[in-house]
Amino acid sequence: MASFKGLFFMVSATLIILRMVFFFVTSISSTSELLMKHDNLHDDDHYFDLKPPFVHDQSSEIFTPSISILSRYNNVVRVLHDEKPLSKSTADDESGVAHEDGEMPTANTSHEGGQLSKEPLNVKELVYHEKDIFLENYNQMNKTMKIYIYPHATTDPFANIFLPDNHGSPGGNYASESYFKIALSMSHFVTQDPSEADLFFLPFSIASMRHDKRIGVGGIKTFIKDYIFNISHQYPFWNRTGGADHFYVACHSIGRTAMEKAPEVSLNAIQVVCSSSYFLQGYTAHKDASIPQIWPRPGVRPTRHPSKREMLAFYAGAMNSRVRESLVQTWINDSEIAVHQKRLKTPYSESLLGSKFCIHAKGFEVNTARIGDAIYYGCVPVVLADHYDLPFGDVLNWNSFSVVVSTQDIAFLKRILNKIVESDEYLKMQKNVLQVQKHFEWHQVPVDFDTFYMVMYELWLRRSSVRIHSFN
Repeated sequence: MASFKGLFFMVSATLIILRMVFFFVTSISSTSELLMKHDNLHDDDHYFDLKPPFVHDQSSEIFTPSISILSRYNNVVRVLHDEKPLSKSTADDESGVAHEDGEMPTANTSHEGGQLSKEPLNVKELVYHEKDIFLENYNQMNKTMKIYIYPHATTDPFANIFLPDNHGSPGGNYASESYFKIALSMSHFVTQDPSEADLFFLPFSIASMRHDKRIGVGGIKTFIKDYIFNISHQYPFWNRTGGADHFYVACHSIGRTAMEKAPEVSLNAIQVVCSSSYFLQGYTAHKDASIPQIWPRPGVRPTRHPSKREMLAFYAGAMNSRVRESLVQTWINDSEIAVHQKRLKTPYSESLLGSKFCIHAKGFEVNTARIGDAIYYGCVPVVLADHYDLPFGDVLNWNSFSVVVSTQDIAFLKRILNKIVESDEYLKMQKNVLQVQKHFEWHQVPVDFDTFYMVMYELWLRRSSVRIHSFN
């Protein structure tokens, strides 16, 4: 009887193994067909002047990050000072609230040839999920992470789509996309040796395609389809993983549907986007990442003491969603919650500085522009958008400096916010907003813990744990 059972299990195991082998073989075949399949060449195929693989041509016609710039970032040692006790005579910080647990240490982080980071690094446990783990991983990322950028000739007819624009300061709601590309191209993370790369950057710009008359909104999908076809045939890197170790950055909402003719991109590649809702088409939580949609703001950041913020909450914006319509209809005549059913003709700054809470209500898309505004002006963000993947959520404890309210609870908004103020939780949250401001800023030369470095950290967390060194 025992021998019969043994034989039965052996036969069963053999059948299972055979099924697995058959599934694996057929999967490889179908995947290969998906990656290699492409329509016959047609008149509107896009020609991309890609740099040939492994040819390290340093001529001026090929864009590669400057060697002198790269050397400035090599062997950078970032010193994270331990927190020191605060003497009773220490002055209050910009919030007007004295620190209870010590003076905010300063990171004298020297970027050779760049600016000195003197932002406070009071990394409290409350603001971060795991402070020690974050700092340990952050240091490791800075020392070892390598990105290979697909190179393009400056003579490429679509060079404006692929190359960073270093001739001006990006502006508008989609500036984050441009700032990231510029910062990455000059950073110490870039490698020209693809064998040591952790990730591969697809440098196309959705915002640039949108404004290019040769492409336009209607041509973006075909353009990307042709681009992926080209790099998968001219380089071996994409086909090794089906694009799983590749990433691109897109702030405009069009990026959500831009991959419809190249489904392998949205399924496999890491998408760093501004519209990061769990229920938006094309966004995959935990695989993809969020980049804050931040306006570039030169000059000194304005401040205002919490006691001088007389309005409870503020919102202004177009009525382009049911959430916003419900918010305005509910609170349009309230004396403590100032809501406006259209954009203000005057600068938002006074309203943002004069309010304790600033409301981010979902519109056509769920993006981060208003959250960035609130944080910049020291106003506690109120996120009124369900199923939203908040920026840097792997690191930051958003509950410590923002209020997330379900869209079903709009009628209870005033009660929720007043309760926070009456319990003194508001003062703690507002001080924490000041602590995270450094993570929501762009600099001409990246500074430790700013938006660029935080996005790089999110990519570090999503890099493949398996390094493939064979390019055959």
